Amino acid sequence: MDDARIWQYEKELWTGGNQVYSERVSKDCVMGLPAEPYVFTGEQATKAVQDTPRWDEVEFLDTQVSRPQEGLIVIAYRVQAKRADKSYHAVCTSTLRRLAHEEWDVVQHQQTPLGVIVADPADA
Repeated sequence: MDDARIWQYEKELWTGGNQVYSERVSKDCVMGLPAEPYVFTGEQATKAVQDTPRWDEVEFLDTQVSRPQEGLIVIAYRVQAKRADKSYHAVCTSTLRRLAHEEWDVVQHQQTPLGVIVADPADA
């Protein structure tokens, strides 16, 4: 997958709906998100993002792409996302795995929000 397609693929995950997640997020995915329980695995990860509202606008900054081995792509970026009157800024990583020719899924995703204090579960 070339770089332009990688970023289009990632953008569609931010702006697409449940069908995009069902097709592109692996049932084995591991996610680190800024909401309880913070670490999500398997179908829990897919469900966690399926129910979140989609973003209308997404801009990726400081993009990095690594291809550590055939069929594996790791990306890192800073995102600025907007919908209605809400904006979200975060540093993210995702790992994509090739399943077959031109068929990929997400096996890892992590978000660290910028400018937001996330509650520490140890303080609860």
